[in-house]
Amino acid sequence: MTEVAEMEDALSLERFARYVAWADGDRTRALELYALNTQLSEALYTPLQVLELALRNRVHTIMSATYGERWFDADGLLQAPHQREQVQGALAELAKDKKEPLPGRVVAALTFSFWTAMVSPVYENLWRSSLSAIAAKPDGKRLGRKQFSRPLTPIRLLRNRIAHHEPILHWDLRKHHATMLEMTAWLSPPAARWCVRVDRFPATYPTGGYQLAVDHEGLS
Repeated sequence: MTEVAEMEDALSLERFARYVAWADGDRTRALELYALNTQLSEALYTPLQVLELALRNRVHTIMSATYGERWFDADGLLQAPHQREQVQGALAELAKDKKEPLPGRVVAALTFSFWTAMVSPVYENLWRSSLSAIAAKPDGKRLGRKQFSRPLTPIRLLRNRIAHHEPILHWDLRKHHATMLEMTAWLSPPAARWCVRVDRFPATYPTGGYQLAVDHEGLS
C-alpha cells in the first residue's frame, strides 16, 4: 500500500476527497496540500491565541473597572443566552472540582464565542458607555463597535475550522492573518509586537502562493 493510500485510509476518503478535488485528481499533490493545510493551521495558532487572550483580558479589565470583578454575575448584564449558559457551566465545573470560583478562573473557562459576543449589536449601548475602551487605533482613536466586531466573525469561523481540523486552504489566509495582527495591536500593542516576533505564518505560507482547482465555496 502506498503512503497516499495509507493516508487516505487514516484520514477517511470523505475528508481526503476535498484535497483530491483541489489537486484535480492528483493524489500525491492532494497529500501535499493536506500537509500544507496542517502546517498553516499550526502556524495560525499563535496569532489566534494571542488575539483571543488579548480580547478576553481587555474585556475583563474594562468590565471589572465598571461593574466589579464579578461583572459576569451582574443581574441582567449578559444579553446572549449562550453567554449565561457558559458562565453557569464554568461555575458548575469549578464547584465539581471543589475550586473557589475566583473571577480569573471563571473568565479563563469562557470561550472565544463568549468574548466575540461581547461586541455584538445587543451590547451597542455598553460599547458606547464603556466597552469601547478595550481597543484603540495607533493614533489613539477608539473604534466603533461595528468596526471592531465585523472582522471578528470570519476570524472566529476560521478558528473553529482549525480547531476541528477542517480544510482552510480556500480561505484568504494572508488577509485574515493580517487582520489578527491588526486587531491584536488595537487591543494590546505589546502583545502584537511579541506576536509578530514569534509568528511563523509568514515563513510557512508558500512564497509563490498555491493553486487550487476551482472550489465551490470560494474564498472566505
